[in-house]
Amino acid sequence: MSKDKNPRRVADNEARAKLRMLKTSPQKLNLLAGMIRGKKVDKALTDLTFSKKRIALDVKKCLQSAIANAENNHNLDVDELIVAEAYVGKNLTMKRGRPRARGRFGKIVKPFAELTILVRQVEEQA
Repeated sequence: MSKDKNPRRVADNEARAKLRMLKTSPQKLNLLAGMIRGKKVDKALTDLTFSKKRIALDVKKCLQSAIANAENNHNLDVDELIVAEAYVGKNLTMKRGRPRARGRFGKIVKPFAELTILVRQVEEQA
């Protein structure tokens, strides 16, 4: 008597990777997510490799993880993958502060974000 297998959360031609606790604001991360959204994965990897943004390396790792999930876990063809969705969410915010003049307190917020990348296999149009 074993439990039934959990159903897949994504379609049969999709794979997903999620990255949590990225030390950047969701607004800055969304700029990179928008840059790769809808592109073929090899073009998206190239764009992230040559991006000047600090967080681009972590986004690239997440995309490579999604590609590896598609290839190894779901037997999808890497050459036909596109970045179907790339969306950003808020995570925790550390509150820090700094003493200011006349007894006041300067609030410093250090936001964290999370990134989800969904890759989808599409057949080439001949």
